[in-house]
Formats: sequence, C-alpha cells, structure tokens
Amino acid sequence: MTTVALAVTEGMLHFELSLAYEVFGSAPAGVTVPWYDVEVCGADAVRIGRFRLEPDQGLDGLRHADTVIVPGWADVDVDPPAELVDAVRAAHEAGRRVASLCTGAFVLAAAGLLDGRRATTHWAHTEALAGLHPRVEVDPDVLYVDNGSVLTSAGKAAAMDLCLHLVRLDHGSSVANAVARRLVVPPHRAGGQAQFVAAPVPTRDDHPLAVLLPWAIERLDRPLTVEDLARQAGMSSRNLGRHFRAVTGTTPLRWLLTQRIRRAQELLETTDDMVDAIATATGMGTATTLRRHFNRTVGVPPDSYRRTFRSRHAAPER
Repeated sequence: MTTVALAVTEGMLHFELSLAYEVFGSAPAGVTVPWYDVEVCGADAVRIGRFRLEPDQGLDGLRHADTVIVPGWADVDVDPPAELVDAVRAAHEAGRRVASLCTGAFVLAAAGLLDGRRATTHWAHTEALAGLHPRVEVDPDVLYVDNGSVLTSAGKAAAMDLCLHLVRLDHGSSVANAVARRLVVPPHRAGGQAQFVAAPVPTRDDHPLAVLLPWAIERLDRPLTVEDLARQAGMSSRNLGRHFRAVTGTTPLRWLLTQRIRRAQELLETTDDMVDAIATATGMGTATTLRRHFNRTVGVPPDSYRRTFRSRHAAPER
C-alpha cells in the first residue's frame, strides 16, 4: 500500500481536494491490488470554501508519503503560506512524487520545484505563472505535464485526468479504467491534449462523434483511416477533422493511435498474448509497428511494460 498525502491549508480550492480524495480514497469494486492510504496533512483545522476540514497530521507528514497532492490555490495573487511551500519542498527533497492540481502549480513554483521544467496550470492563469516564475517553462496548451517526480495539471476536469494518470502509472490501464467507470468519467485523455477546446465532449446525442467514437473503439483491430471515419460519419474528411479538433482537441489519426496504444496496454497487463497478436488486435499490423509507436508514446517497449506490471502486481510468495 502506498500513501497519498493531500496538502491542505487556508486558501485551497475544495473541488480539486475532493476530486483527489474520490480517486485515491477507496478502490473500485473488483480491484484487488493494494490501494492507497490517504492522509490529509495540514498545520491546523482549515476552512476550505464552505467546509471545515480537520487534517490527520501536520504538514511534516508530506515527507513520509509516497505521493503528495497539492490542490488548487484560490488566489494566485497571494503568496502561498511559507510553511506549505517549505513542506512541499522538503517532501520533494526527500524523494517524494509531488503533483499539483490546477493552480496548485503556484505552490510548486514557489517551492522551486518547477524551475527549468515544463509545467501547466489552468489556462486562465498560465500568463500569471510565467510572469511570477520566469524560470518555469509554462505550457498553456496541455491537460497535464509529467516530469517524473513532479507533475502539474490544468484546471478542474484536467485534475481528474492527472489523478487517473497517476493510478495508471501505479496500477496499469485496467485499474485506472475501473476507477474512471466508477466515477463516470472518460478513462483516458492524453496529457498533450489541448485543455481549452470549443466543446470538450459531444453535447448532443445526435452529434456525429457521439456515435462515431464508440463505433471506432469497437473496431480498433481494423486498419481504420480518416476516410473510413468520415464515411461512417457521413461527412467529408475535412469536416470530420474540424469536429475532432472541436471535441477532442486533436486529429482523428492521433486520437485513433491513442486508443490503440491504450488497448495494447490493457492486453499487455491482462493477457499472455504475444506482441504479434496484440499488434493485430489493436490494428497496428505488425509487432514492429506496435513497438515503435508504443515506445514513442509510453516510453518503454511493450515487453518491458508487461514485465513491469506483471512483477508489480504478482501474488506474494507464500
């Protein structure tokens, strides 16, 4: 069991705090991997919005957690408390993984954790973050940024994306998808996806993509093209591209590749299928093609990915 510490203090946003607790606080039904132990760490009882919160322990508890979550900071024009900044810095120096949700990035930046690193925050505050902390490479166009030991997310829904990303890193895609199903949210949005798009999801049942996206996911074993998708949607390829960018923030081919990689991850985690068979099942064609795209997207070859998750979740010896 790994420990997730939620850093709390006056001036935090309750939405991101509650969201993180929902993700890490309890395992979804049917998930048997050891789940997280969540600790709320703060200097004293705090009022967050309309709610009063009693921390489990002081801010020094951040140094003893495996992962530290810093929720959104309500007023980016006000410096975060020095004790919070110092505690977050100490946790990072102790080797802890530190993640900020939304404007929690201002706390990480104040602690020096983002100097020389790419980071993001809510799109409305990216200019303020860059102005206050010029050594931070602020990217306003992504949902979240993973630097390994330091992670940052954009606002609200993107905070959920980052939390699910952490679960995926720790327990694999199938477990992260189970959490997403319980919370009734999309199982995966790539961190590089645009955070500000005209319509984040199809808003009507009669929207062309509301039917097309599930149709495509059910046919990932086929070599689908943009023309295939456009024909199924009953529109031109150019019009389809406009709809995709408005709804997903990316192109049809990039979206398809992301879905194929995620399906490959699930099969690597949950089956003994050879890489050749997984390449066929995900529409990649050959093991060489799958390995190239998988390594570029995930950062490790398929075989290494499988060994990592098999060893991580193998039953303990009796």
